[in-house]
Amino acid sequence: MIPEEKKAERIITLFQGLYGEIEWWPGGPEEVLIGAVLTQQTRWENVETALKRLQEAGICSLRGIHEASDRAVEEAIFPTGFYRIKRERLKCLASTVLSCGGMNHLAGYPTLRLRAFFLAIKGVGPETADSILCYGFSRPVFVIDAYTHRICACAGISLKGSDLQELFQRLLPEEHQVHRHCHAWFVEYAKQYCLKKRCEECMISSF
Repeated sequence: MIPEEKKAERIITLFQGLYGEIEWWPGGPEEVLIGAVLTQQTRWENVETALKRLQEAGICSLRGIHEASDRAVEEAIFPTGFYRIKRERLKCLASTVLSCGGMNHLAGYPTLRLRAFFLAIKGVGPETADSILCYGFSRPVFVIDAYTHRICACAGISLKGSDLQELFQRLLPEEHQVHRHCHAWFVEYAKQYCLKKRCEECMISSF
């Protein structure tokens, strides 16, 4: 039986050959924070629509979210579903970040302290916090999401959550761009195979 670490290495090697240096999460740091909340339980296409509507309304920033009316935020983010819950979470996130000095102040936090800060905010779980750290603050943190779990399970890797994250962080160089690329590879592969139910063509299951 192939050790799980070797299987993870094979996934990384395969994906690097397939996709190379790709970017998955565009936008500035504040837009990343907003998108990290909006992407909960929805597809990225819906998040892109909501972000565009926030931009058109002139409130696609933490200050904009904080000062906008509940109705204005809800109307903009409606395409992502659960819009009342997400509006509450966005408002809480925005007010908490702004009240502690904003993004520039938080950028000085060590990674573990920064992660703990976001995890303490209502509605921010490990996946959301790690997305914020990796894409919003350029920290070498590997994001574990539903795609990662699904693909790794198909490869015969039984680890989940923080254990799976630790596995990939041991294998990847401590550079945030590498972590971004690797997460983007999982997303891209899942879009091509998992979401289209092309299981019989999957290159991972043979691992």
